[in-house]
Amino acid sequence: MSKQSILGRMSQLVRANVNAMLDRSEDPEKMLDQMVRDFTNNIAEAEEAIAQTIGNLRMMEDDYSEDLENSRSWGQKALAASRKADEFRDGGNAENAQKFDNLAKVAIQRQMEAESSAKSAEPTITSQREIVDRLKTGLEQMKTKRQQLVSKRDELIARSRAAHAQSQVHDAVKSIDVMDPTSEVGRFEEKIRREEAKVRGQNELAASSLDAQFESLEDLGEQAEVDARLAALKSGSSAPAALGAGSSEAGSSDAQATEDYTAQLEAQERNRA
Repeated sequence: MSKQSILGRMSQLVRANVNAMLDRSEDPEKMLDQMVRDFTNNIAEAEEAIAQTIGNLRMMEDDYSEDLENSRSWGQKALAASRKADEFRDGGNAENAQKFDNLAKVAIQRQMEAESSAKSAEPTITSQREIVDRLKTGLEQMKTKRQQLVSKRDELIARSRAAHAQSQVHDAVKSIDVMDPTSEVGRFEEKIRREEAKVRGQNELAASSLDAQFESLEDLGEQAEVDARLAALKSGSSAPAALGAGSSEAGSSDAQATEDYTAQLEAQERNRA
């Protein structure tokens, strides 16, 4: 049963599909390491079982060789006893002749027992030799499979780590891609653009308010000038300073300008009439 169990496990491991096992694994690196350990442990168990089987075979072969040797030895003894018996019989000593014939018969019986023992051991020895050959073949296949698995593990782990590193680099590059609107830089840029737009809006609003204030001041200045000129007309005094220079040297010019302005107003009134 132990031999059959070892053979079954060896056959199963040799037929194992590494790729299928990896597909079912969440962590290929751990799965590969575990598979290497399993192969190593099973190889060690197989080697122990094979060593024991070979030991048993060698013991049976030794017993077989001993039976053959005993058969040969008892055959020689039987032959020697038979010849001795013949010598005594030829010499007329029937008693000794019978005695040695009896010894020859005992030797022949022992020879037959040894031959029978050797013959019965032959099928078992043949079977054990076949088992040992299959175990050795399976063991060599397991060792070859383990070596392939180790090489495959190293390759796949290297590829897995390289792919992981490339993925990390890709994620890092993507996170700082200034052209990618989903990146952190893109989000920061969009936020700053919004703040800049808000500031421009505030500036435009402030500018429009300031312009309105200046326009209001200009309107007030114009209205004040109109009122001043109207008051000057009513009082007959000189025109406001806005119509001429503010110094005493420009008095005559101001008076002339006032008269001209008054004449224009009168002409406009006559035309309306």
